Amino acid sequence: QLQLVESGGGFVQPGGSLTLSCTASGFILDYYAIGWFRQVPGKERAGISCISTSNGDTRYADSVKGRFTISRDNAKTTVYLQMNSLEPEDAGVYYCAAVPGVVSGCILGEYEYGHWGQGTQVTVSS
Repeated sequence: QLQLVESGGGFVQPGGSLTLSCTASGFILDYYAIGWFRQVPGKERAGISCISTSNGDTRYADSVKGRFTISRDNAKTTVYLQMNSLEPEDAGVYYCAAVPGVVSGCILGEYEYGHWGQGTQVTVSS
């Protein structure tokens, strides 16, 4: 059974950092692109970053470019989202999601992804 589990969320002050992890089980992570999405109450999930099966191909939302870094460790079946210089606007529930077969050109659209984790809460506040 394909499963994604997010971890690493929490409370941080503005300017702080967090690293989210998305750990996969039940499938071979190598063959899947992974996306990170953020949802706040009353809004749709917004694409934050994604990484294709080719490790060098990544995408970022404009709002996080230069602050967030996505990476993957297929041996550990985990994808990471390093978040630096966090702002209150970065707060929300962060979800990771998987889609197979995307070697390059991953997309930050939630409807592209068929498998989702349960989410992890990120709070940014002073």
